[in-house]
Amino acid sequence: MPSAIAISPLAPPEGFPKLPHVAGVRFASAAAGIKYTDRDDVMLAVVDTDAVISGAFTKSATRSSSVIDCQEKLSAATSPGPLAILVNAGNANAFTGSNGADAVQRICGDVENVTGIPSSRVFTASTGVIGELLPDHRIRETLTDLVNTLDPGQADAAAKATMTTDTFPKGAFEVLQTPNGPATIVGFAKGSGMIAPDMATMLVHIFTDAKIDQARLQSLVSDICDRTFNAITVDSDTSTSDSLFVVASCAGPDVSGPAEAGFAEALESVMRNLAHQVVRDGEGATKFIEISVSGATSDASAKKVGLSIANSPLVKTACAGEDPNWGRIVMAVGKAGEPADRDRLGIWFGDIRVAEAGWVARDYREEDGAAYMKQSELRLRVDLGIGSGQSTVWTCDLSHQYISINADYRS
Repeated sequence: MPSAIAISPLAPPEGFPKLPHVAGVRFASAAAGIKYTDRDDVMLAVVDTDAVISGAFTKSATRSSSVIDCQEKLSAATSPGPLAILVNAGNANAFTGSNGADAVQRICGDVENVTGIPSSRVFTASTGVIGELLPDHRIRETLTDLVNTLDPGQADAAAKATMTTDTFPKGAFEVLQTPNGPATIVGFAKGSGMIAPDMATMLVHIFTDAKIDQARLQSLVSDICDRTFNAITVDSDTSTSDSLFVVASCAGPDVSGPAEAGFAEALESVMRNLAHQVVRDGEGATKFIEISVSGATSDASAKKVGLSIANSPLVKTACAGEDPNWGRIVMAVGKAGEPADRDRLGIWFGDIRVAEAGWVARDYREEDGAAYMKQSELRLRVDLGIGSGQSTVWTCDLSHQYISINADYRS
């Protein structure tokens, strides 16, 4: 991370959490010099136990070679066993033709050679510049050092190694008390720009010692993802590289049966926490914005309306400028293409009722809206008044700094 980039003002004040160890999981990081010269840019995670893995990936038609390889492997990875995840920052290994696939195969083959883990259970992820050949030899040259320095306490270093335009590493954990003993869930993520649903560039790695069936874990992850990582947006652009892995080492308590509900709740807490941190590190962000939509004809309709508001440059720039321009929210609702009735529409800034019944609220004062918009965390609420559908999405404002970061990204 270039030293000139200041940490986001929305970053968690406590910094990166001290993540507890997860039985069977070890991490390491190294500097391969792919793009950055002053930091680690490769991380390796190895799970030595009979583990199971689940995941979610970008739906981009131009997804990276790593994503394609992982999707194929994940569909076949239904049996437990040791596995490895290798991630590089600085180069997305996307839009590089057959060269990208060849690089992935060479990396996975070398990981197999140094760990003994079959290449079919080696998963990779790459993030960074699109359209440039991945210098995979630099990654492969670090593998011996990576394996020799694997340690269960190095999750924080692994998280930092995956960063690109991020201004801070993102981590979260939960320890769940079950009838069979405590189950630990830890996770870290990278993501700052090119963030939008269909996996909102974002890489997420979550590990638990819980014992759970692979199919059940995948079902939980897919369901929770829709309410967390697929409910955030920074700039409406979907990455070629988005990858989410949730790995269960199965070295801890069994969470099937009555314990599953608690495990699912704890997993969702970790995933939501990380998703929110991605938004809080949105490129140039100064406002964290929650958008709640109710009264829609369905939950899906409510989500489309919410994302229409969240992705509106006019709404986002109004928030950046602390302008209570609620007419832009009216516009974003109208353009969503979902059922809405002007004369039933209600809008709130926090607890301040701004509009009702198709017109400005009688007791609304512009100075109250202006004062509210000065806060760093905003809640915009819309009620369509025509049904019971509801949804919540999260976004950030769009500032001058976003333009500066992306205009200079490759220089």
